[in-house]
Amino acid sequence: MSNSSSSLIGLGFFVLFFGLMMWRRTAAMRRPIKGKGYGMIWPLAILLLPGVMIFANPVQPFQGSWWEILAAVGLGGILSIPMILTTQYEKRDDGLIYAKQSKAFLFAIFGVVLIRLALKEYITGLDPMTLNGLFFLTAFVYLLLWRITSFMKFRRIWRENQGS
Repeated sequence: MSNSSSSLIGLGFFVLFFGLMMWRRTAAMRRPIKGKGYGMIWPLAILLLPGVMIFANPVQPFQGSWWEILAAVGLGGILSIPMILTTQYEKRDDGLIYAKQSKAFLFAIFGVVLIRLALKEYITGLDPMTLNGLFFLTAFVYLLLWRITSFMKFRRIWRENQGS
């Protein structure tokens, strides 16, 4: 398989995954958040656990330098900011808590993905395992910060809801 056809297949999977993610996020804005909100946190462990294998691979170990790791963590922190700022929750008339519908949130997700794609094309000179490890680390940091902050925002409204 040629390099260009494998790139097209990869791009096709990315577009499919991104489309499904956007559809799921917009659908989730129309449903109330169940229970105490712990469902916001547990997907991190399940979805991100396979990426840890990048760092534990004995055949091709991760070879990123400390400054590359710090840059990936810093970029993850920066990319989490628009996600955190555009994620809000509200108590509706039915007494349940929903994520506020926000076009800014969808643009934030789209922007984060575009930045990651642009960086992946721009960064050269790293072996694929190191590059994948750095992008995993970036994604892990921004998802972790975003989910934890979202959980804290939800719990604030949930506690107010319990008192009324």
